[in-house]
Amino acid sequence: MIIAKSPKPTTIDLPDHTQLPESDGTFVFAERAVGKNFQEHPQSVLLTDSIRPVLQQLHPDGQYRIGQDCGIYWRLTEPPEKGAEAPDWFYVPHIPPLLDGEMRRSYVLWKEYVAPLIVLEFVSGDGSEERDQTPPSVDNQGEKQKAGKFWVYEQAIRVPFYGIYEVKKASVDVYHLVAGSYELLSRNERGHYPIPAMGVELGIWQGEYDEVTLPWLRWWDNQGNLLLTGDERSQLLSSQLEQERQRAERLAERLRQMGIDPNEL
Repeated sequence: MIIAKSPKPTTIDLPDHTQLPESDGTFVFAERAVGKNFQEHPQSVLLTDSIRPVLQQLHPDGQYRIGQDCGIYWRLTEPPEKGAEAPDWFYVPHIPPLLDGEMRRSYVLWKEYVAPLIVLEFVSGDGSEERDQTPPSVDNQGEKQKAGKFWVYEQAIRVPFYGIYEVKKASVDVYHLVAGSYELLSRNERGHYPIPAMGVELGIWQGEYDEVTLPWLRWWDNQGNLLLTGDERSQLLSSQLEQERQRAERLAERLRQMGIDPNEL
């Protein structure tokens, strides 16, 4: 009696971050080719620089990553960019800095399994692209059509917090994923949106950064204190030291007027 052997199960070798197009020049998402402006890069740097100390406290083991204009692949398509989004800024907790011994070229969900905690998009147009809830579809030729950003973050990637920042309107809308759908959050008494998992708040700050005065998107701690960049912390320290120096000089001058040599005290 001949017993037929069962066929071996078919395995699918899914591509990883080294095999997919990236956003560093090899691959530029179509929506990034139009509408970029000089404000978006410093805005990303501002967010990253000021939040870094908080994330280092949250992750003393260094297990987290920040992405800036980096592709997030959520499904396999042809061409590949139809199954990806490139948020202006996002943060992923509890992942190693390196993947397979090297820096990630993109963020591939079927290799990572951890979704970003928060995604931020900077509006260049009228904001309709960032609020597009169109689900993926197939056209008459059988080609997969790209889904809307809002739908992808809500239904596919399932990002807990999604922020849409509009510098022209000096505003930011923040959505929270609740029972599978995004709900628009209400601002607190300071006009900020709390992100409890990070212990921070997100809001608009009118001021000068990178030699430009604008309504910038910034972080605060949960007591309402603005999170400073490295340069701002250095400037604050220098200002405090200068104030202490001037106070000491005034005290020394009063002592001399009283006939006391401050150097002999």
